[in-house]
Amino acid sequence: MKVAVRGLWNIVLSGYPKSGKTMLARRLVSENKNFARIGVDDLRAMLFNEAPPCRDEFLIYSIIAEMRDYLLKKGYSVIIDSTAPDNVTRAFLLTTKVKNVNGLVVLFNVEREVIIERNIALFGNASPVFAWDERWETPLGGAPIFKFKSNNMREFETCYACLKELLESETHPYKPEFHPPSPLKEIIAALKNLLKKRHP
Repeated sequence: MKVAVRGLWNIVLSGYPKSGKTMLARRLVSENKNFARIGVDDLRAMLFNEAPPCRDEFLIYSIIAEMRDYLLKKGYSVIIDSTAPDNVTRAFLLTTKVKNVNGLVVLFNVEREVIIERNIALFGNASPVFAWDERWETPLGGAPIFKFKSNNMREFETCYACLKELLESETHPYKPEFHPPSPLKEIIAALKNLLKKRHP
């Protein structure tokens, strides 16, 4: 079923590996010709053939920001397929130079046992889960958050229907006038500092 999205959206996905982020991103793109997906891991693999963290994470995020803004200027809503476990990364991915864009963090809510099972099935171990644990931060109050449960396909479909309804709505609390943009220079500096601490 097609999604009749109203306005421009910059959607940032945040959640554990194997929580359903890529499935959601691809579903939105397949059902709406005005949506584009940016895959952070895809970009790392394309440029450096490396898993996160790659040799130049700041370059990766800078390219993502440029791609996002270019797509938004061309009239495409964007969904950024990234784990985005911390508030600095979320803020950086949400902040665009393009005006009148609805910003939204889709926060995946999946039970720990389910996440561990999925990671073991795919990777043979749960190390991505433990790595994400170390970086996780509770979203800041006032951030534009949509909680997405994805323990099974029934929950996924229910949350997808709610998200689709939100994207098709003319009235919602995620309009840009309700969430003034953060200072871009400060966010870039914060991201640089975060990445330096993490990968000196």
